[in-house]
Amino acid sequence: MALIKSISGTRGTIGGKTGENLTAQDLVESTAAYAHWVIQTANNPIVVVGRDARISGDIVSNIVVNTLRMMGIRVIDLGLSTTPTVEVAVAQEGAGGGIIITASHNPKQWNALKFLNAKGEFISGEDGQAILQFIESNEVEYASIDKLGAYSKAVGYIQKHIDMILGLKLVDADAIRQKEFTVVVDCINSTGAISVVPLLEQLGCKVIAINDAVNGKFAHNPEPLPEHLSQLAEEVDAQGADLGIVVDPDVDRLAFVCEDGSMFGEEYTLVAIADYVLKHTPGNTVSNLSSTQALRKVTEKHGCQYEASAVGEVNVVTKMKDTNAVIGGEGNGGIIYPTLHYGRDALVGIALFLSHLTAEGTSVSKLRGQYPNYIIIKDKVKLTPEINIDLLLNSLKDKYKNYPQNTIDGLKIQLDDNWIHLRRSNTEPIIRIYTESNSITTAENLAKKIKMDMSEILKM
Repeated sequence: MALIKSISGTRGTIGGKTGENLTAQDLVESTAAYAHWVIQTANNPIVVVGRDARISGDIVSNIVVNTLRMMGIRVIDLGLSTTPTVEVAVAQEGAGGGIIITASHNPKQWNALKFLNAKGEFISGEDGQAILQFIESNEVEYASIDKLGAYSKAVGYIQKHIDMILGLKLVDADAIRQKEFTVVVDCINSTGAISVVPLLEQLGCKVIAINDAVNGKFAHNPEPLPEHLSQLAEEVDAQGADLGIVVDPDVDRLAFVCEDGSMFGEEYTLVAIADYVLKHTPGNTVSNLSSTQALRKVTEKHGCQYEASAVGEVNVVTKMKDTNAVIGGEGNGGIIYPTLHYGRDALVGIALFLSHLTAEGTSVSKLRGQYPNYIIIKDKVKLTPEINIDLLLNSLKDKYKNYPQNTIDGLKIQLDDNWIHLRRSNTEPIIRIYTESNSITTAENLAKKIKMDMSEILKM
C-alpha cells in the first residue's frame, strides 16, 4: 500500500490509513490545495474534471468535484474521458485548470489526481511545490454558502477531440479510409473503448475490440508492455488483422502489434510517428533521457536536431517549447504533437501512425524494419527508507567517471553506442533502471552489472 504526494500530483492505493494510502482525507487535502492554487493563479476559477474507468473512479470523482465546489470553484465534469481529452477541454473551455483522475498504467487498486494548468498542460515543478506546501500548511479556507461553485456536465468532448484530430493537415483521413484496415484494439476495460474505437471507425477501419467493457476490471496488467499483450497478439494473428493497438487506461500511452503478432515496440511508436512528421514538417524533436536513441538517428536522417529532456511530460513539453520542436514525447508510447496540444495523446498518435502506414504502402512489420534496431531493458529496484539515492548515484557517478554522463535527471552513463539510466520514479517507490544496446544480451548484461554495482555500494 502506498501514498505519493509529489510535484506531479497525488497518487496512491485505495484503502488503509490516512497518510499511508489514498483515502478520502488525502483526496480532500490535495484537491483543496490545488483549488487554492487555481484561485491564486488563474483568471477564471473553473476546473475541468475527467476520469478513466477504474473501479474507484466514480467515488474519487465525487470527492474531488465537491471539494472543488466547496472551495468556490466552478466544475465542468467530463465524466468518463481520457487524459488528452481533458487537456483539450481545459483550453477549449477557457478554464483555470483541470484534474484528471487516473493512475495511468498502475494496477486497479491505484488511483491518482493529475493537475493541469490553464493551458491544459501538466503543472510545473514550481507550481507543484507550491501546492505541496499549501497541503502541509493546513490553512484551507472554504467558500461561504453564497459562493459555492457551480456544477455542469459536458457531453461529447471525446468526439470534439476526434474532430480536431481528423482536421489536422498531416492526418490523411481519406487515404486511410480507402485502406479499410482491420484493427484489433485492446481497450484494457477503460476509456479506450469510448475513444480509440470511435476514432478508428471514423477512419474507416474494421475494429475488433477486446477487453472493451468499461468497468475498470483490467483483464491484465494495464501497462502496455509486451509481456502483457499476449491476448492482443494472438487475436491479431487469429483475425488476420493489419495491426493491433493497445493504450493504457487513460489513453495517453500507445503501442502497436504487427500483423504477424510481433511487437512493434512502444519505444518505436514515437520513432515512426516522428519520421512521418519530419518528412512533411522538418524541425526539432525531443524525448526524455530514458527513451531510445533511435529517435535521434531518425531526426538526424532528416537533417534536423534532437534534444533530450528529464523524464516527465512537463519536462519534455518545456524542452519542446524551448527548441520549437515539431514532435516529441516519451519512449513509453507517449506522443506529443504540439500542432494539436502539448500533451501525450494516443488518439492523435493513432491517426498520424495510420497516415504514415498508408503513405508508405507497406505492412506494420516492414515499417518497423525501416528503423535502427535498439533494445531497451526496463528494470527497477525497490526504494526502501534506508537507501540514500543521492549517495548511491554519486558513488556510481564516481565509479563510471571515465564515461560521458548526464545528471539532469538521476544518472545517465553513455557507453559508446550503449547507455544506462538510473532515476527515482515520480509515481512509485522505486529506482528505475534503463539500459539500451543494439544487442539484447548486452542490454541485459548492462542491467545486471549496474544492479550488482548498486548492491555492492549499498553494502558498504
